[in-house]
Amino acid sequence: MSQDREALWAELRGWRQDFHRHPEFGFEERRTSRLVAERLRGFGLEVAEAVGGTGVVGTLRRGNGQRAIALRADMDALRIPEQGEPPYRSRTPGVMHACGHDGHTTMLLGAARLLAEEGGFDGTIHFLFQPAEEWGKGAQAMLDDGLLRRFPFQEIYGLHNAPGLPLGHLEARPGPAMSAEDNFEIILRGLGGHAARPQAGREVLVAACALVVNLQTIVSRRLDPTEAAVVSVTELLTDGTRNALPGLARVLGDARSFRPEVSAAIEAEMRRIAAGTATAHGLEAEVTYTREFIPLINDADATRSVLAAAREALGEARVRESGAPMTASEDFARFLAHAPGCFAFLGNGEDSVPLHNPRYDFNDAAIPHGVRFFRALARQRLPAG
Repeated sequence: MSQDREALWAELRGWRQDFHRHPEFGFEERRTSRLVAERLRGFGLEVAEAVGGTGVVGTLRRGNGQRAIALRADMDALRIPEQGEPPYRSRTPGVMHACGHDGHTTMLLGAARLLAEEGGFDGTIHFLFQPAEEWGKGAQAMLDDGLLRRFPFQEIYGLHNAPGLPLGHLEARPGPAMSAEDNFEIILRGLGGHAARPQAGREVLVAACALVVNLQTIVSRRLDPTEAAVVSVTELLTDGTRNALPGLARVLGDARSFRPEVSAAIEAEMRRIAAGTATAHGLEAEVTYTREFIPLINDADATRSVLAAAREALGEARVRESGAPMTASEDFARFLAHAPGCFAFLGNGEDSVPLHNPRYDFNDAAIPHGVRFFRALARQRLPAG
């Protein structure tokens, strides 16, 4: 059995490194989806392709149980040029698996294979391989394509690797776990001109710089200090050049929060500050504010089940309920708006490079831990006998 397991882990490592070598951006995961579907069929699962664009759903049934759960992995990569030098380095220019979705896909495939071979549960498992998580669009695309009607389930679970968390350790927390993400763009319009004659126009760069500073007062002075929120300006773009003052500036960024009321307050304050700054400088302001990710709220009972399954699979000392929520975002939250579930974090190693870094790489040694966790969770939620 041990030799069989080592052969399985070696095969899964090869799959993961192949996914890493051939990354695909959101809604472009055609090769990845094809390979996922082929392997699921090889395990004996029912397979549906093109769910929500490039999503794949594999269904495994055992016994007579009427309950169904869903296990989810994301498949898409990021538009980041890879700077690391592994032998399986990305062959797609400007695209790489900088968030470990290659590992997530591999771990869920491994769990599907073991559960298909060994059983040990009574009911139905839907394995969801989701496109376009990084966009925040893939989960909703699958839902819009009839996911809940075509593949009904009572609970849903997901997993993400966590750089900095020791290998083989798992964390999860009930309630708010990850924040919403709102995107904003503020355009300031004035009248550009020669850098030597600023009085002849209504240049926008000084106003844009003031706006960037003023936006920082939203969290520090306008929100309740007990509310968790972040407002970050990430880009300031103008149409100026070395000796020409700009007449248009774009200020872009994102905001994070955990409650709709806080999101609404951030937007209202942002519009007020943008209008006031524009008026003070004789400019016009236009604000576009969109809500891309909703807050991820873990169900308390589902979280207890995740922690119990992880203790069984990984050991008591390697599992804990995490503390404060994080201000990163995940579109797994869209599934949790329709069914109770839990999103957990599996260690990628204390020395792991951060996510979205051009030198990041998923730790292949985490694969067995993720597979064992999913297997234990499925058997716990759909007990046989």
